[in-house]
Amino acid sequence: MSITKSKKEELIKSFGKDEKDSGSPKVQAAILTERIKNLTEHLKEHGKDFSTRRGLLTMVGKRRRILDYIKDKNENEYSQIIENLGLRR
Repeated sequence: MSITKSKKEELIKSFGKDEKDSGSPKVQAAILTERIKNLTEHLKEHGKDFSTRRGLLTMVGKRRRILDYIKDKNENEYSQIIENLGLRR
């Protein structure tokens, strides 16, 4: 369910400033998006897993707050991230 170390490193390289930039909002949003995709696939198979569903909704809310923060700081950067991650909005 969780993302692999290699996938996380790949996301950090593509969205971060350097290879050790795991805390910037762009990287956090990308990692959360990947985790949300994995949990969504899990819930398609296990529809009654309510504790996982609650965790998924928590992650979606956290990603929304991070994206709102990015939007407040820089509107163009927000648009690029939404496009790169393939999110609506």
